Amino acid sequence: MMLPTHVLGGMLLAAPLAYAAPELAPVGFVAGFLGGLVPDLDMYVGHRRTLHYPVYYSALAAVALPVALLAPSAATVGVAVFLIAAALHSVSDVYGGGLELRPWEGTSDRAVYDHYRGRWIAPRRVVRYDGAVEDLALSVGLSLPLLYLVDGTLRWIVLGAVAVAVAYTVLRRHLADLAARIAPIAPAVLTPFLPDRYCDEDPES
Repeated sequence: MMLPTHVLGGMLLAAPLAYAAPELAPVGFVAGFLGGLVPDLDMYVGHRRTLHYPVYYSALAAVALPVALLAPSAATVGVAVFLIAAALHSVSDVYGGGLELRPWEGTSDRAVYDHYRGRWIAPRRVVRYDGAVEDLALSVGLSLPLLYLVDGTLRWIVLGAVAVAVAYTVLRRHLADLAARIAPIAPAVLTPFLPDRYCDEDPES
């Protein structure tokens, strides 16, 4: 799934705070945004393996959540929402496409790496690929309750995420072709940082 879907899903995890503990809601929304964002910081360094931990984030979240419920504070709530959002990101990527440059072709058997079991989890393709129409629908759907719950800077963040989601959906297939064409002519110093899928694909395929 695309990054806007992850960050909006992470933010929505904090929705109950808007009613149960409104003073902690802003911390929760920011923590959810960051938890949805951080796993994808591995985009160019072992994507879906370096910072994606479907088991370990979930285990840590299972510990952090009761702590936050029993002793709610900005710190405990922030940590709990961050970990739950990171776990949600890592697990939900299993239900998207694989790691190939053109995931709509369905040729990859790798979705997310499971460090606990030491193996790749195969993609389920409920959402066919990141930037698919159903992925955009998820982003828009997640944004609607958030737009009702937040205001100020947080509302602009939600609107910005939706705008990125729309643009990415429109450009997704073109970006794959562009990446395949640029990779062979990229400076050698950048080659170690390019994902394998950029270098192994034929731009005419």
